[in-house]
Amino acid sequence: MLDGPGVEMIGEIGDREKPAFLSGAVGLLMPIDWPEPFGLVMIEAMSCGTPVIAFNRGSVPEVIEDGLTGFIVEDEATAIAAVGCLDRLNRARVRASFKQRFTARRMAEDYLATYSRLAVDDRPVVRRRLQIVGSAR
Repeated sequence: MLDGPGVEMIGEIGDREKPAFLSGAVGLLMPIDWPEPFGLVMIEAMSCGTPVIAFNRGSVPEVIEDGLTGFIVEDEATAIAAVGCLDRLNRARVRASFKQRFTARRMAEDYLATYSRLAVDDRPVVRRRLQIVGSAR
């Protein structure tokens, strides 16, 4: 497939080149076929305003807002069809969704809110004592 027309093998790119590369892409295709626990590649693309087309596996439904930040697809045929719909997505909205949901600041604010909630929670804490029993010799 790499020898076909319209295909160029780029290879690995570094962190410095990644923003320009992803920003210049029409979209990111993520043909994942296993239960990916997070999908950093997807949010890297979204941080550049680049929409994502990804198979409905693992964390994809938690990361991609179908029809807003990209398209969640079931197979190769629907992925191909989704490529033709990428121009309907607003790249500024893709970037805004990233900023709202996935920045380090957002994560830190969520942690602070959780810690604050736990600090004022006056419910009793159930504690279990772990007892290690050695084998008798």
